[in-house]
Formats: sequence, C-alpha cells, structure tokens
Amino acid sequence: MKGSSFTYLIKEGARNIWVNRMMSLASIGILVSCMLLIGSAILLSINLNGMISYVENQNEMVAFLEDDADDTMVSEVKAALDKNSNIDSFSFVSREEALERYSEIVPESLLENLEQDKDEVFPLSFRITLKDLSLINETTAQIESIPGVMQVNAPTNVAETVTGIKRAVYLCGSGIVIILLAVTLIIIANTIKVTVFNRRKEINIMKFVGATDLFIRMPFVVEGILLGVISACMAYLLLWGGYTYLMGHVQAQASTALSAFLKNMVPFSKVAKQLLASFAVGGVAVGVFGSMIFVRKHLRV
Repeated sequence: MKGSSFTYLIKEGARNIWVNRMMSLASIGILVSCMLLIGSAILLSINLNGMISYVENQNEMVAFLEDDADDTMVSEVKAALDKNSNIDSFSFVSREEALERYSEIVPESLLENLEQDKDEVFPLSFRITLKDLSLINETTAQIESIPGVMQVNAPTNVAETVTGIKRAVYLCGSGIVIILLAVTLIIIANTIKVTVFNRRKEINIMKFVGATDLFIRMPFVVEGILLGVISACMAYLLLWGGYTYLMGHVQAQASTALSAFLKNMVPFSKVAKQLLASFAVGGVAVGVFGSMIFVRKHLRV
C-alpha cells in the first residue's frame, strides 16, 4: 500500500468518527465503561487472591514429633519437609519456644507447673505453610508418613472454604469479562453500521469508479481501531486515578482489624504495564473484529 493510500485511510477513519461524532462519543463512552468494568473486575480478582493468600499463610499446619525425638530425627524430618514440593515454608519449634507461646494465653499461676513438665506437655514440632491449600489432605498424608512424625494438625475446613472462594472468584471474574467483551463487540458493530448507512451513496460512487472492496472496507476498520485506542487510553487513565484514590482512602480509613488484609492490596504500578497493554490490544482487537464482522455481513459493494 502506498503512503498516500495509507494516509487516506487514516483520514477517512478519523472523518468517519467526526461525521458520526454523537454515535462515536456514545460508543467511546460505553466502550470505556466496559473497559473500566473489566479492569475493575481484574483488579478486584487480583486483590481478593492476595487477601486469600494472606489467609492461607495464616493457617499453618503443625507436625508434632514423637516424644523420644532427638536431634538426628529432627534433622531427618527437616530434610523430608525440604523435599515436599507443596510446602512453602516451615520452622522448627522447640519445647521452650512452645512454652513461651503458650504462656501468652494462660494465667501465670499455671506457668510454674508447665515449666516443670514441658518435656511431657510440649512435644517438638514444625509449623508449616503450604503453597496450595487445595492439596492439604495429600500433603498431610505425606507428612504423617515421615518417620518420627507423631501427629499432624491441619486446618482442613479452612482450606476447603478458601479453595472454594478462590474458585468462585476465578469463575465469576471470567464470566464478567466474557459478557462485557460481547457487549463491547456489539457496540462497535452498531457504530460501524451507522457509518455504513450514512455513507452508502459515497460507497456506491467509489465502487463505480473502480475502488476495490478491500479499499472501501479499510476506513471502517481504521475507525474501529481509533475507537479502540481512544477508549483504551481513557479507560486506563480513569482506572489509574480511581484505583489510586480508592486504595489510599480505604487504607487511611481502615480499622486495625482490616489493616493486615489491606497491606496485601496490589499497588497499581505493579499491574500498570499489563493493564495498559491489555487495554490497548483488547481495544484494537475488538474494534477491528467488530468492524470486519459487520462490514463483511452488511456492506454490499
């Protein structure tokens, strides 16, 4: 394609938007709204997963060793835990450390007896966090099979609840994105339909003077691209400002109980490049796809 032809297509695409500016503004507004909803759904899903991961990390498994466990057995159990692919981290808890933790929740009058009998009351143990809570039952069985491990206490009910929430967040987020993409595609197609209808006489004249079908269709594709790019930039800037303001406001007003969860909120800078790229690619793709489908179906040249 010659440079003059390319310039003509760009100008025609931009002119289409200006001639049908009311419909184009409506299309951009709705497309921006759709992208904002999609971006919000993505950010919400990311933050929910971060908070769920925080809950996962707070629910530790505890593996108690046998009463006669010595340093050699502790080292062997540690080596076995190191080899388990689903274990994220673990820490050894001596009898003295267990007594110290327990002393924070019992009256001082009981501490003297506990200190004297700590070898019988508090077994050696490992506190363990997992990478994937959905595999908690399998991992529990693997740890219990390690020689020297007497018992494993695991939060199986919490694991099932957290796993269910993560699955629901994923399915709902995916469903919302698919629905919004379908709505956006319809909006772009309707905008192209109005443009084709308004320029039907000009299109017939171009056909009579020898213009090819591809050359006639391309301005509409360019129009879809421009609508997608403009909408993507506007949606990105609005989402950036809104998310930054909301995150700062929520963290400033949060109670102490929620502060630990809110620390796991994802800063916008961490996902900014990915969102901008997704908006740009998605906007252009939807614009081109909507234009091509509608022009192919309804443009009679």
